Amino acid sequence: MNTILFENIRLIDPANGVDQPGRLLVRDGKIAGTDTAGAEGHPEGAQVINGDGAVLSPGLVDMRVEIGEPGFEYRETIASAARAASAGGITTIAVLPTCKPAIDNPALVRMLRTRGEESGAITILPYGALTKGCEGRELAEIGMLHEAGAVAFTDGNRAVDPARLMRLALSYASGFGAMVVQHPEEPSLAGSGCATAGALATRLGLAGIPAAAESIMIARDIRLVELTGGRLHFGHVSTGEGIELIRQARARGLAVTCDTAPPYFDLNENAIGDFRTFAKFSPPLRSEEDRLAVCAALADGTIDAIASDHIPRDADDKRLPFAQAATGGTGMVTLLGVTLARVHDGTLTLPQAIALLTHRPATLLGSKAGTLSVGAEADLCLFAPEQSWLVRAGQLPGRAQNTPFDRRPLEGRVLGTWKAGRRVYEAGTSVAAEAGA
Repeated sequence: MNTILFENIRLIDPANGVDQPGRLLVRDGKIAGTDTAGAEGHPEGAQVINGDGAVLSPGLVDMRVEIGEPGFEYRETIASAARAASAGGITTIAVLPTCKPAIDNPALVRMLRTRGEESGAITILPYGALTKGCEGRELAEIGMLHEAGAVAFTDGNRAVDPARLMRLALSYASGFGAMVVQHPEEPSLAGSGCATAGALATRLGLAGIPAAAESIMIARDIRLVELTGGRLHFGHVSTGEGIELIRQARARGLAVTCDTAPPYFDLNENAIGDFRTFAKFSPPLRSEEDRLAVCAALADGTIDAIASDHIPRDADDKRLPFAQAATGGTGMVTLLGVTLARVHDGTLTLPQAIALLTHRPATLLGSKAGTLSVGAEADLCLFAPEQSWLVRAGQLPGRAQNTPFDRRPLEGRVLGTWKAGRRVYEAGTSVAAEAGA
């Protein structure tokens, strides 16, 4: 493989506490070294890439992605998901098991890992189903799935309801050192609701889900962690009350972690005001007070990672009355740009934001990604944090276009993405498609 030298760049590597102007050398698909911006000389035969002051960080690690393959290829395929990921600077994705069939079979875990390698653009880290068929009735074969390469266990956007079943899951998974990931929403309170209960839902005539449905499930499951000594992660936390419970549990030394997604720190419930189905999520968008609480938890470290919560939907899934429309939005292409909005408004520093998108989710998943350490795979993201672009549904890389950020101007443009030293995306070109993504 070619030797590549990146120069005139700002290196940000939170895993190693690096934030400085410098240069980075890639050889044979791995990071061969870094040096200071004042260094001179080019290795013989190296391809030199002048970053013109842009940021070079590890490739982003997205710990919450749904793809349509297998079973729902009309929504998204591995190939189209890889295009979207590369355009968003993402090189590693953790894939939810809620496809058809559900990822409750070791062969499917191995298949997804292999298909990621074959794409040449992304590493796929599969979640194993926590229960058979993700149906919440009987535990899946956690041990066999773990041996096959499942990085954690979850039923995706379906909360595991029976407390006894969750207790068994935490106990059994702990024997393998495995993490259980819960959708924090008490199902009987959520019912058929489609918006956060309150004045807006009432005015729109929509069935409401009380925000307490999140904190009630979080409180129950934290108590189960105390009983079992298990390791529990809450996905896409969205309320101040739920976050405070997690903060208190961590202060007591419990193995409880959490992530959130851009809609919950960038949008509030007013985004559904005209029955806008692209802004229909599970959990639903919350109050402005809750949005600010999520921002504060990102800044103080209570929230461990930012995930795209990429849920591809076909146009027909969304072109329905709000109550009947499918939940979910695409998020990989906009993940970096929306996160950087919290840098531009002073909520986060740039290194904090990059840590939430790289090293910290990689650590949760037990992955070696998310670092610029010498010897690591050269999974890289080059981006211009001040360069603006406009989100346009229908023109995004990838198959799914159901973005809640349609027509939103964002600052923070991915200029290039490299997977194991091979360029898989270049802004304004079709490199990602040519890479087999």
